[in-house]
Amino acid sequence: MDLSLLKNLSAARILVVGDVMLDRYWYGDTGRISPEAPVPVVKVSKFEDKAGGAANVAKNIARLDAKVGLLGLIGEDESGQILETILKGEKISSQLVSVCDLPTISKMRVISRHQQLVRLDLEEMFTEQHSQLLLNRLELVLDEYDFIVFSDYSKGSLSLIKEMVSLAKGAGKTVLIDPKSPDLHLYEGADYITPNLHEFKLAGGQTDSEAALAASARDLISKNGIKAMLLTRSEQGMSLISADEKFDFAAQELEVSDVTGAGDTVIATLAVMLGAGMEPKDAVEIANLAAGIVVSKFGAATVSPEELSRKLGQYLHTTGEHYQTPFDDVLQHIEFAKQNGETIVFTNGCFDILHAGHVRYLAQAKARGDRLVVGLNNDESITRLKGAERPINPLDERAMVLSALSSVDWVIPFGSLDENDTPAKLIEQISPDILVKGGDYTVEQIAGAEHVLRHGGKVEVLEFLDGCSTSKVISKIKQ
Repeated sequence: MDLSLLKNLSAARILVVGDVMLDRYWYGDTGRISPEAPVPVVKVSKFEDKAGGAANVAKNIARLDAKVGLLGLIGEDESGQILETILKGEKISSQLVSVCDLPTISKMRVISRHQQLVRLDLEEMFTEQHSQLLLNRLELVLDEYDFIVFSDYSKGSLSLIKEMVSLAKGAGKTVLIDPKSPDLHLYEGADYITPNLHEFKLAGGQTDSEAALAASARDLISKNGIKAMLLTRSEQGMSLISADEKFDFAAQELEVSDVTGAGDTVIATLAVMLGAGMEPKDAVEIANLAAGIVVSKFGAATVSPEELSRKLGQYLHTTGEHYQTPFDDVLQHIEFAKQNGETIVFTNGCFDILHAGHVRYLAQAKARGDRLVVGLNNDESITRLKGAERPINPLDERAMVLSALSSVDWVIPFGSLDENDTPAKLIEQISPDILVKGGDYTVEQIAGAEHVLRHGGKVEVLEFLDGCSTSKVISKIKQ
């Protein structure tokens, strides 16, 4: 597997087409039974809106740094406006089409103590007339994308999917489909379909044995003009089946928290990895790992490139190869982490020759929150601060070593002349929840402290490990 292709994720250009939804969550505590009916009373304390359905597929793609657009149907209502706002925050190019006669599909869940008490669905079926609007828009935007993902939730948006697939294939696009109809002939021409076991059986698939499963899968894709099937099999993992090959991938997560949205993550990851240039088998292997990560989370969750890289490293037992987030993408990843409610910790330094004191200090910093961002002085900055003989190691190498530490989530360089060799401007961009600095500083002396405190954050000073410093290491080497 070529791990270097993980650096090409942003090269993937993917359009998601399908049934978009607004997922609404109302959280609260229950302490009594209603006097009006034998149901619990929930005192709502928190509201949360998320992109659902095909929009969740697009969100998964965006979180993996690919360029993504979303084509679907919404109503001319508040829910549609909320969904548009969410997409903008997720860096998803909205191609949503508004219809005046039907509402935006919305699902409201009432949750107490991590248990869903009730779900309320607001939806009506879209018609072929509505689907024609999507087909017309698809023709207009098709040239902007290389991969087309159809996300079918049987809500009517894809009533004309056969025509849509034909249009996409005629334009030379790679087509992936998460199917809902048992009539697979509707998906004729698709490069990949990703049914689960239940959908596979409804389409005529046989599961009595591995041989029967493979034979029936090949029969289905052959009869219906489909290139390959990625069959998701719950605790049995998944299988990639084509006319002449079958690859099986074991499930990667035994502690399942919530399978909601796992199928969205699978097809999204598959599309991104194919778009980055991976071979199909390798792309599926990573999609399987992504599914293992996402089912360990609550609700319709997503996976970051960093999480995939860590999981992949454990899976392959590799050394020396890992994914380092491109500097330009880090700020967006931090913003996504904030949207997930994660606590962001920031620290900074030269980290020219990494030693035990650094490792201990960074581990202590990470323990203050969920994610650790390290601001790293660039080479010119270190030369101005430390002298002409420094740095010993150039920026890219220092960043690679830091990124390999389990305590470090992101590394961002700083140190231009207009920044006065301090991370103050970077800290203002990130607005971390906690700012950490090592040494014998006072809070007032720490660059960026005023900004963090003014925005409700905390500033902490940690002690370095006695006897450890880069200068001492260099001196010892010279001796």
